[in-house]
Amino acid sequence: MAHIAAIGAGMFSDISFSTDLTTGGWSLAAAPTFSEANWKALFASAVDPGTAGGITGKFRRLTNIREMPQFGTPPNIVNVPTYGFKTSKQVQGQSDAPTFEIMVNFVPSDWQTATDYLGNYLNGGVQYNAYPFRIVLLNAAPTLATAAQYASTAPGVGSVANTQYYFGGRLEAIQINPQLTDSNQATVTVSVQTDFYGPWTI
Repeated sequence: MAHIAAIGAGMFSDISFSTDLTTGGWSLAAAPTFSEANWKALFASAVDPGTAGGITGKFRRLTNIREMPQFGTPPNIVNVPTYGFKTSKQVQGQSDAPTFEIMVNFVPSDWQTATDYLGNYLNGGVQYNAYPFRIVLLNAAPTLATAAQYASTAPGVGSVANTQYYFGGRLEAIQINPQLTDSNQATVTVSVQTDFYGPWTI
C-alpha cells in the first residue's frame, strides 16, 4: 500500500513499542541495524495488555490515545552576523530531541506493574530498557483481523494507505490527571534515544 496521498484526519494513527530486543540486531548492548526491513520485523504481531506471549516480533500498542505528540527533528535556527549585509544569515544548528508526551484516557488495569502489562515496561524491572517505537499515520482503520491489523509486516496496516516512522525510546513516566466531568487522563512521557527513521510504508 502506498503512502497517504491526501489530506485528512489521522484519527486511526497508532503508537506502539516492540518488546523484541533481538530481532534485526536490536539489543541493549549494541545499536540496532537501522534498516526498513529490520524495523518492520520488530512489529509483526500485536500483544494485548495482560496477554502472555513470546517476544520475537511482538509489540504492544498504546491504546486510548487522546492526543498525539509532534515528532521529528525540531528546528534550531542560528543567526550568523555577516559583515557588509543588512541582515544576518541563518544556519541549522544542533537540535535537541523533541519532548514526546502522549495524552491517553487512563485505564488503570492496562498500566499494572505485573508481567505482560504496560506498567511493567514503565515502572518494573525493565524500566531502563530502550525499546523500538513505531508511529503509524492512518486516516482509515486497517481492515484485517484484529490480532494482525496493526503489524508492520505485510499485509498488516498495508490494507489502507499508511506512513510509518520509527525511533528508539524509553517509557520514562506516567502522570495521572483525574477528571471530575470527563474520563480520567494520563500523560505518558517517552524519551527519544535515536534519530527518527522513515517515512516508510508497506
